[in-house]
Amino acid sequence: DVCSSDLIRGGDILETLHRVDWIIFDKTGTLTMGQPHLTRVESLTPAIEARDLLRLAATVETGASHPLALAIQAAAQAQALSLLPATEFESHPGLGVKAEVTWQDSTLTCALGNDLWMDRQGTKLTTTAQNQAEALAALGQTVVYISLAGQLLGLLVVTDPLREDTNQVVQILQQRGLGVMVLTGDRTAVATAIADQICLPSSAVQAEMLPQAKVEVVRQLQQQGHIVAVVGDGINDAPALAQADVGISFSSGTDLAVETADVILITNRLASLLDALELSRATVSKIRQNLAWAFTYNLVMLPLAAGFMLPTLGVSLSPVLAAGLMAFSSVAVVVNSLTLPWSWRRNLPPAP
Repeated sequence: DVCSSDLIRGGDILETLHRVDWIIFDKTGTLTMGQPHLTRVESLTPAIEARDLLRLAATVETGASHPLALAIQAAAQAQALSLLPATEFESHPGLGVKAEVTWQDSTLTCALGNDLWMDRQGTKLTTTAQNQAEALAALGQTVVYISLAGQLLGLLVVTDPLREDTNQVVQILQQRGLGVMVLTGDRTAVATAIADQICLPSSAVQAEMLPQAKVEVVRQLQQQGHIVAVVGDGINDAPALAQADVGISFSSGTDLAVETADVILITNRLASLLDALELSRATVSKIRQNLAWAFTYNLVMLPLAAGFMLPTLGVSLSPVLAAGLMAFSSVAVVVNSLTLPWSWRRNLPPAP
């Protein structure tokens, strides 16, 4: 492969990638490191301590592979907290999870997720909880609510920093005239904070997006005649990746996202996206060069080799020379194609 940092499923993908004019990013695990860590557990009821909240949350997130779930599980393991008996696990992408948990000799429904998920569980958010969540979200931190038997118990705060190359990649894409948009299931305040950090207008960021809503955004752009690429790595992103003209994921993404994507960024660097775009440009350029060369060369040499010049100019080629000149066309095309790695790397942007 010319681009050792990428896995591209077919030459047609390269041709489509060359025509992309809109790139849509997921936030968690795409613009961010995808390695969030739990920074705070806030209990809103005196009857339950923060350790108990974390224990409940880790129990409900058992077996989940979402980055936020992994952060909660890791925090519980770090404190050596044992999990509670639980059954009937349910996961709803873009919303949250729930399970029937045995707590103090009773089996109760424990739910973990965003405010919309809490509303669906019949859990009313207090003014205190909402104010705290808004303040934390304004700092770019993700807030996860936890409830038990419909009663709000507290919230967990997860931080996932931006990738070090996110700002540069977004700026380069915009400089190239590509439309850039961020679709996230996170809160509006978190999305706004991220937009400020990467210098995107608020209109380019849409928050609290369910998987199907992301698909609709992609479809609307396509109906307007745009060629859309979606970059994501989670289960929530798989429908949008499938709908996009080109789906792009990281090799560290979920199995479903990797299976759905057309381009896999092996190095897990966001800057690899620029490498793939440049490779598509260089490849299409080589194709055009080869077609132009072959057409022009054959237009001149075929009549000459066929002896069309003999009656008028008295010029003819021996069979051996004619065969050699025709073979030279193929050799020239192959040699020009072999220069693709050089021309591709020459135009790559500086590594962040």
